[in-house]
Amino acid sequence: MNGTAELKTERLLLRRHRMEDAEILYRNFGSDEEMYAYSGWNPYETPEKAEETVHRFISSYDQPDFYGWAIEKDGKLIGTIGAYDYDPGKNCIEAGFSIERASWNHGYATEALKCVLDYLMEHEGISTVTAWCALDNTGSKRTLEKAGMKQLRVNKDGLNVNERTYDQLIYAIRKETADSEK
Repeated sequence: MNGTAELKTERLLLRRHRMEDAEILYRNFGSDEEMYAYSGWNPYETPEKAEETVHRFISSYDQPDFYGWAIEKDGKLIGTIGAYDYDPGKNCIEAGFSIERASWNHGYATEALKCVLDYLMEHEGISTVTAWCALDNTGSKRTLEKAGMKQLRVNKDGLNVNERTYDQLIYAIRKETADSEK
């Protein structure tokens, strides 16, 4: 395993985080309630928390099973994507992504996710990548499906976020599934 490598798509650069990303992540992600409405997880909630999160990412880059990217479009940070909780016994990892609201509905999340899925399965040898989203989060649901992930199940009332309950959709893509779709 090689961990986080720089990746490029037709329109995007997926790169390692830099400390200067913290301010942008706080401003465009942490300060926008819609960015974490369906996850309840806001690692960029304050300038200090954003700095701690980015520092933790940077400190983890020497781990061969750490995958965390900043997504750039034309030199501007527009999102993040990563893969977490690698299980060597199952050769499985979970992916997650976030695109700033100003960049929604341009296909950037799908483009980045397809690139990361390819990297994880083809170059890192990971056989299964999972992800989840709230049933109500149609943007993330569409992104997962366009990237080739298949819905496995619905966890009824599986997410509790800010005193709201959502059904949680569980997705996966397996190496054999990805190979057969090429």
